[in-house]
Amino acid sequence: MPIQLPRLYLITDRHQTADEGDYLDRIESALAAGVRMLQMREKDLTANDLFILGQKLRQLTRRYDAYLLINDRVDLALALDADGVHLPEMSLPPAAARQLLGPQKIIGVSTHRESRIRQAAADGADFATFSPIYSTPSKISYGLPQGLASLGKACRATSLPIYALGGITADQVSECRQAGVFGVAVISGILAADDATTATKNFLGQF
Repeated sequence: MPIQLPRLYLITDRHQTADEGDYLDRIESALAAGVRMLQMREKDLTANDLFILGQKLRQLTRRYDAYLLINDRVDLALALDADGVHLPEMSLPPAAARQLLGPQKIIGVSTHRESRIRQAAADGADFATFSPIYSTPSKISYGLPQGLASLGKACRATSLPIYALGGITADQVSECRQAGVFGVAVISGILAADDATTATKNFLGQF
């Protein structure tokens, strides 16, 4: 059965919230409001802490029939029976991750240039994020924002579903869609919002 990717992709960052309880509450609110794909991306946690957190997120995503992807760690994705992985640029090639995970799992890839998108498609990735589109603290190490022109060029270069990532607000979804994206990936736009439920609905309302 083909994978049905959702248009909105939520990426976690517990530093966007006050404490773990608020973090999990916000994630559950987003899932209850319609988020159907969640990436656990907490780069500063140990493997054990990631596993413990992953168990909680796995329970939540199953409750709301949403995909759970694990950032980078194929071993944790297997241990948690997650739905797939999201691979940073310097991670395993998608083809290697596919050998470990099997044909039914979702494999996403972070990209910041067209050549990486083409390679991801050739290696069998299911989708790619392209970033940063707008200025955002989480992507400051990748330099200046790519902007909409680069986003459009990247989308036209492949048939792979592309998610725009980096500082995106609900008001900017329309211009990202006009550039040709499949969907948008969001961190602070939901997790740092005053109301995660309302924020999620605002994003989903743009599709």
